[in-house]
Amino acid sequence: MSSKKVSIGEKPSAKKAADDTAVDAWVGSRTQDAPKEPMKRLTIDIPAELHAKLKADCAMRGRKMADEVRDLLMEKYRKS
Repeated sequence: MSSKKVSIGEKPSAKKAADDTAVDAWVGSRTQDAPKEPMKRLTIDIPAELHAKLKADCAMRGRKMADEVRDLLMEKYRKS
């Protein structure tokens, strides 16, 4: 039986310090607002057609589906 030789390339070089500073700057610029109150997960089933409309509408407006549904629920139940 013959053995196949596989060559392994060079060891990757260490990352540049400039790359590390760019990453640190990006991480430092990220801010997350703490939720005003604890969040709970809600899972619901909706018709495929409604899901497609919601997803398309949110994509066109650059919104997350969860944010849209959350806003709709807040609008309805804030009145109570």
